Amino acid sequence: MSDFERGSARSIPQTADMSIDAGLRAFMLGVYNKMALGLLLSAALAYATSSIPAITSLLYVTTETGRLAGFTMLGQIVRFAPLAMVLVVMFTARNMTAKQSGIYYWTLVTAIGAGLGIWLLAYTGASVFMTFLITATSFGALSLVGYTTKKNLTGMGSFLIMGVWGLIIASLVNMFMNLPALYWIINALGVLIFSGLIAYDTQRLKMTYYDVKDHGESMAVATNMGALSLYLDFINLFQFLMAFLGVRRE
Repeated sequence: MSDFERGSARSIPQTADMSIDAGLRAFMLGVYNKMALGLLLSAALAYATSSIPAITSLLYVTTETGRLAGFTMLGQIVRFAPLAMVLVVMFTARNMTAKQSGIYYWTLVTAIGAGLGIWLLAYTGASVFMTFLITATSFGALSLVGYTTKKNLTGMGSFLIMGVWGLIIASLVNMFMNLPALYWIINALGVLIFSGLIAYDTQRLKMTYYDVKDHGESMAVATNMGALSLYLDFINLFQFLMAFLGVRRE
């Protein structure tokens, strides 16, 4: 897994014509397809957890009108399980096999998707859908920048990753302090940071391809972990944008 972790600096191959490399295009298409399937699964789970009363009641406390009012104990576990999974794998799993990385990808996607029902309970469906479209459009543009730029984004990526840790710490602190000003600052910085990470992770995946293109097992791991990186960037950008674009349910 070490080859695919953020922050692993590698230079852009000087002789690689990335715009016409069929192998690279096939690799990136595989990453995007797996990410898209992950988003579809997440959307289905979000709909199920917010629309099927028997499931909703296991995770959330809702008002008579169906608006989110809080979390059950199981809901709190589902809420924080993805962060715990990311941290555990980040510090313990250094050399995943293709099978292990695939299981990890779908398990984490499932855990995140199960917790996304909060957005459909807290905000109107129309605003959630519109924010999703804006996120998808922004993701496409930013990923294209990362794919086509000739500038090495490694330095920017290292700075952005530090910013992610800052966001996590600030979010946990604000859960207890509940400061409105800090809430908006966190969301504004979150939009900027994950916008930058989309471009950075796209370029990083290109560099990873040239490192592992002759190794089938490593290619499979790179596809799984690459899809996960872009999936997490997309989901986080969507959630931070919801703070600005979402219309709360009455």
